[in-house]
Amino acid sequence: MRHELFCFFRTAEPLEYHRSFLKENCRSDGRELGEFRPTTLNISSISTADGSALVKIGNTTVICGIKAELTMPPSDAPNKGYMVPNVDLPPLCSSKFRPGPPGEQAQAASQFIADVIESSDLINMEELCIEKSKLCWVLYCDIMCLDYDGNLLDACIIVLLAALKNAQLSEVTINKETDLAEVDIQKKKPLKINRLPVGSSFAVFDDSIIIVDPTAEEESLSTALLTVVTDEEDRLCAVHKPGGTSLSGEKLQHCINRAITRNKEISKLVGKVIESTKTAK
Repeated sequence: MRHELFCFFRTAEPLEYHRSFLKENCRSDGRELGEFRPTTLNISSISTADGSALVKIGNTTVICGIKAELTMPPSDAPNKGYMVPNVDLPPLCSSKFRPGPPGEQAQAASQFIADVIESSDLINMEELCIEKSKLCWVLYCDIMCLDYDGNLLDACIIVLLAALKNAQLSEVTINKETDLAEVDIQKKKPLKINRLPVGSSFAVFDDSIIIVDPTAEEESLSTALLTVVTDEEDRLCAVHKPGGTSLSGEKLQHCINRAITRNKEISKLVGKVIESTKTAK
């Protein structure tokens, strides 16, 4: 009977239900306010991709496949290659998403990932260029959410970083006589990753209480959402706050400090998984 009342309370008054836990400095799933859900990572998840990874943060599950193709460099950057990230939120991952063209949240996530790639100097785009004005690599980074339970952006950054670290590019040369590209699929080399950006997302309750790694339900009840991206040298790469209540400088600094700690945890996890696959080979 008590359990049924509890479930009714959660359904009828979800905000009051969560407040009852927050008053005790904990969450409805038993976590502390500053505690992330368990994070697991696998790489080489898609055999047909040039690099791939799958990450789980709690129930939120996201997969990424990298597909490298040869193309002409952009006219405004003839000595650079480029990356095209795309985040897909299909109906299978949550009932909140509908079939059809990308919705607002998927478009915003894709733009956010593109901004992080640029602001963090994740990859030196000049190294993707094979011959100036003639040939370069374009990396299509397809990120798909398989199960949505909040904190999509953190998962997208982790899975992209791991997939890029897993990626291998074929050796390409330009034949001087025919002026055509020759691809040697037997000779492959890993991508050079310059930086290790990691995101930490926060939700604000009642304009004052800050929790990390919000679930989908916590996100829907919050008064503001915030994502902070830092690199392995504790540098701030991006701050994403789509509206909501304002945060004091002190609270923002608290979020940045937590993000710096999170970066070390995730960098260690990614390094461990990459190393374990090398050992397995």
